[in-house]
Amino acid sequence: MNFTMSIADNYASFIDTASGIAVFVDSFDNRKFDVRIGSVNESKFVGHIFAETDHELNEKLAALFLAQTKI
Repeated sequence: MNFTMSIADNYASFIDTASGIAVFVDSFDNRKFDVRIGSVNESKFVGHIFAETDHELNEKLAALFLAQTKI
């Protein structure tokens, strides 16, 4: 899945078209990002990501997605 979130964003959602798995990311301080994975109707918290750049955030989102879904 291609993640394109900016650390300036407080919220983003992504849906993997191949599997239908949804990823929801939110942040109140733009440094610590809470990540939930599941479906549009139901998701579960899978972890926090700490990032200082867009690139770092998107790399960590991709790694967490792969670790949680094993796709």
